[in-house]
Amino acid sequence: MTNWLGNKKGCIRMSERITDSIPSCGCGSSSCSSKKNHNHNHHNHDHDHHNHHHQDDHNHGHEHNHDGQFSTKDIIEFVIALGLFLLGLLLKLDNTITIALFISAYLVVGREIIVNAFKGIFNGTLLDENFLMTIASITAFAIGEYPEAVAVMLFYRVGELFEGLAVNKSKNSIEQLLNIKPDIANVKVGNTYEKVQPEKVKVNDIIMVKPGEKIPLDGIVIEGNSTVDTSVITGESLPRDIETGTEVYSGGINLTGVILVRVTKEFNESTVAKILNLVKESNAQKANTEKFITKFAKYYTPIVVGIAVFLAIVPPIIVGDFATWIYTAAIFLVVSCPCALVISIPLGYFGGIGGASTNGILVKGGNYLEALRNVTSIVVDKTGTLTKGVFKVSQVILTDNNVDRDKVLQIASHIEHFSNHPIAVSIVNEYGKEIDEAKVTNIVEVAGKGIKAVFEGEPVVIGNKKLMKEENIIINNDNNNIGTKVYVAINNILVGIIIIADEIKEDTISAIKKLKEYGVKEVVMLTGDHEEVAKEIASKTGITKYYSELLPQDKVSKLEKIMETKNKNEKVIFVGDGINDAPVLARADVGIAMGAVGSDAAIEAADVVLMTDELSSIPRAIKIARHTNKIVWENIIFALGIKVVIMLLATIGFANMWMAIFADVGVAVIAILNSIRALKVKKL
Repeated sequence: MTNWLGNKKGCIRMSERITDSIPSCGCGSSSCSSKKNHNHNHHNHDHDHHNHHHQDDHNHGHEHNHDGQFSTKDIIEFVIALGLFLLGLLLKLDNTITIALFISAYLVVGREIIVNAFKGIFNGTLLDENFLMTIASITAFAIGEYPEAVAVMLFYRVGELFEGLAVNKSKNSIEQLLNIKPDIANVKVGNTYEKVQPEKVKVNDIIMVKPGEKIPLDGIVIEGNSTVDTSVITGESLPRDIETGTEVYSGGINLTGVILVRVTKEFNESTVAKILNLVKESNAQKANTEKFITKFAKYYTPIVVGIAVFLAIVPPIIVGDFATWIYTAAIFLVVSCPCALVISIPLGYFGGIGGASTNGILVKGGNYLEALRNVTSIVVDKTGTLTKGVFKVSQVILTDNNVDRDKVLQIASHIEHFSNHPIAVSIVNEYGKEIDEAKVTNIVEVAGKGIKAVFEGEPVVIGNKKLMKEENIIINNDNNNIGTKVYVAINNILVGIIIIADEIKEDTISAIKKLKEYGVKEVVMLTGDHEEVAKEIASKTGITKYYSELLPQDKVSKLEKIMETKNKNEKVIFVGDGINDAPVLARADVGIAMGAVGSDAAIEAADVVLMTDELSSIPRAIKIARHTNKIVWENIIFALGIKVVIMLLATIGFANMWMAIFADVGVAVIAILNSIRALKVKKL
């Protein structure tokens, strides 16, 4: 049975945008760089071109991109330096040998930091971590505090190691989630077909897609007719009928016939490839808290360095004792490094992103994670979001007193048995009894309308209203029942109407209730479906406001009106699942794509991707966002508090270099370990 209900919606191809996904962490360390170059390409596809509303902030003081890996060379150098340091510290050797051991340890562990410090003088990053560590350690050497000088560098490298391990753990958790093996493509080679990895398929190659297989690449059908499940692409639960010349998209499931497709896009343009690139090449847009700390460090560091210079010059001129005051100034320099903040805050968001990923929630940046904690309104699509997007018989209306419900289902299921169409399958499933194919003869499909056949010697017509009208079958009892209607007629007399409707997902009602408990003031439904369908779904799920019969552009305007009523601290989420939702996903403060592994446009336009179809993931995401934000502010208060205390103690002569090292690297390590807590979200 093909296309007897027709195709409700065409596909709107949206702009292609690979959004960054993981926050960079750090403050200009030796193994990292501060370059952030992103190119976001927007292409016009078919109907629409959309420039994403979120702006990337690319200027990040004291920032580096950490790859999350420590090389064998780094570890060997650290072990050698630590060994030399301990020899000099523990063995009672000649003073010259002891100094030589400390200098050797210092150069092994700190030479890259020193080199980067001098480079920073010329590239405008004078007061970065490298420069401050170098000046503090050289000052310690100058006044004879050799162990402290080496300890500064050793502890700094320990901090880097913890940072790398934390980043790597988060990255691994995300990559494990996205370890999706692509489908095999059957590529035509001569007169045969070879199974080939989709990555190796080229544009203009011919691929064969059999029934039940996922379409591995975008292309144009050049031979064959079939029905394709495009629910993840169009958002419509009705399958789409395809024929020669029809464009098909990767992720669609071929349901009925064998088709030959000429490939129009390489694998790296496919959905799965784009998700993997999202992880591998990611440097996320910064959260507002992160921007605040970057701006804070920009003023904070020069002020503290200025005080250190003052302490090194003015008090000695007045009271003498240059060595003591220079030592005090060096303490100030070590303490002033904003390392704990600049590393741990992005890492906190990174941990939150990693923790979210283990819950099947892919967040593309720290700014979206922060925005989630301030959500006051959620706007949702209906099909595939609130509902399953799967058809099920909801009602059988009898229109002839001589035919009962079981007879109507028996006739319909015996004839629909020959079709793989989801509506046909739902009728057969509802009947639930054995099918005797011998009872059905003379099957004739009427394209876009239904089927005519002979059942147990009687002519039967099954299909939509158009087919009934064509066959002059009178419909008297056509009430306003909600759902897709399949009319069943025997001997040109209507005997029943089978109503097939979309089911509400199991967790939809509880998820909406939970969202309201989390402080979400309103949940609004936008749908392209009919008014009566929208009204029924809204009443069943507890949604008080809805808009029906909307085109994609109408959804954008409705969302914008909702957003206009909010202040800047109140965020609006849109939740959708397909290409038709892409413009709205892009426009919302936070766009969340439901079940979007099969929809490239949804993934590109969304800021958060739910790897499952569960609406209950959204309250979980909000809870993770709030948990992460709490950890970030714990780090800010703890780090700044310790630094202020040590600075005050140093000013009055009660602090030494070891305390300064703790205030910098020790606090950084503690803050980093605290940030790793953001990964532990399973009990939330």
